Amino acid sequence: MAVTKLLGGLLQMVVTITVLLAVGIVAFFVAVFVVSRGAWLAGYDPSGDFVVLAASLLVVAALLGGIPLGRSRETAEVPQEQYDTTGFQ
Repeated sequence: MAVTKLLGGLLQMVVTITVLLAVGIVAFFVAVFVVSRGAWLAGYDPSGDFVVLAASLLVVAALLGGIPLGRSRETAEVPQEQYDTTGFQ
């Protein structure tokens, strides 16, 4: 039973990594297109090196931006009287 659970977890991890790599590659191609078209609309003609560099920086920033850093995994119970319910929330 433990071996089956281990193999299931391993398969799930492999599928997750494969899907994330595919999404990252698609996002990179979209970012290359957006950077290239944006430079063209602005009247610039950058070389392919700079387009790839800008696109890779944008994709890495977007992927790392999705990581919830600094959040506690435990939720503390806050008494209801500490919430101010007046005005805009």
